[in-house]
Amino acid sequence: MLRRTFLHLTALTGLGAFLGACRQAMPSDRPPTFLVISGWQTVNIGDIAHTPGLLELLRTAFPGARFILWPKSVEGYGVSEMLQENFPNLTILPGTAGKDIALSPAAKEAMAAADMMIYGSGPGVMDLEKFYLWQQETRKPFGIMGVTVQSVWPDLQSVLEAAAFVLTRETASLQVVRDAGIAPERSGFFPDATFNIALQDEATATRFLAANGLEEKAFICLVPRLRYTPYHQIHDYIQWDEAKIQEVTAHNDRYKEQDHAKLREVIVRWVEETGHPVLLCPEMTYQVDIMDELLIDPLPAAIKPYVRKHPYWLTDEAASVYRRAVAVVSMECHSPIIALANGTPAFYLRQQEDTIKGQMYADLGLEDWVFPIDETGGQDLYARLSEVRQDQAATQVKIEGAFVRVKAQHAAGIARIALLLAG
Repeated sequence: MLRRTFLHLTALTGLGAFLGACRQAMPSDRPPTFLVISGWQTVNIGDIAHTPGLLELLRTAFPGARFILWPKSVEGYGVSEMLQENFPNLTILPGTAGKDIALSPAAKEAMAAADMMIYGSGPGVMDLEKFYLWQQETRKPFGIMGVTVQSVWPDLQSVLEAAAFVLTRETASLQVVRDAGIAPERSGFFPDATFNIALQDEATATRFLAANGLEEKAFICLVPRLRYTPYHQIHDYIQWDEAKIQEVTAHNDRYKEQDHAKLREVIVRWVEETGHPVLLCPEMTYQVDIMDELLIDPLPAAIKPYVRKHPYWLTDEAASVYRRAVAVVSMECHSPIIALANGTPAFYLRQQEDTIKGQMYADLGLEDWVFPIDETGGQDLYARLSEVRQDQAATQVKIEGAFVRVKAQHAAGIARIALLLAG
């Protein structure tokens, strides 16, 4: 009966009413404690965004809940401080990954305290040792929420089979999971937790915009990207051999000019037709270093004064800036999500080297805001930008429609957690 009630509420009511029913079903003695496996790296505002997006959803569903984050890495750039400031009930364990994962006293204590372990959202199911330790130390449930799964190998298969549920962030991954034998009743679609991001840094954003002459809803944001992220230049622990470095560099060099020429065309036409400025934004640290070479230096002299650059930043400031923009045009996947979560239209210029995660846009009815880069010209991007700018009412209806789907699927995911906690 309880299961049918939750599923019925998920399907037929708004998120607020559904979460109210969730709270009534929870044990009354104390709020739950969640061990959360998230926090992948701090050099990417999208990878940062997964964690606060999920924590916000859980905090809303389970008031007073306590969170213990066991990250891969949240050190650097003020990320851990940002998380602690926004989530007072959060404890952060030291980041560990790969061979460094071990059952430390702090991890053992966290597993004893947690009612449930939740993994996600993120680019894949990584650091399987954390799942093994959880299963070794406790019989309590764990679930996987909002991940991409491009393939399944034996070790991952065993984790998926042991999970109480496996929820992917796009339906392409869901098909992979179900093809691997995970039953429909234990699998489903759970949009990337970044869609639930609620962080803001209004003060920092306001100062930056004022200092750079950027007025609200009078500028656009563009995010560049190389075909392959040069991780060997970013993380000391990534030790590619020379052949791998040459392969990645050659591939990036082959495409970087033709890719970014399309963004430059958007810049030129925007400035010529509106007289408004353009803000170049990084989703990853390395992108600050390619802005001049690929986007600014080749521009006509008359256009360059209209272009601003933002240094690497955190997700909260990015959210506040994107909220004030007319639109965000991005070669990265998560800046558009952050923008959409703040009511700003956004286009994803998708490179084929990126993962199947891009399917999430089509799953939410936003397929015509995704542009395969090898099939798209700068004129196509600008034409769509002009459309959304000229018909803002229709644009907002489209965004709101996507978030109706997001909230429904997120509510279904919360229902699974509530059922497990309610016993």
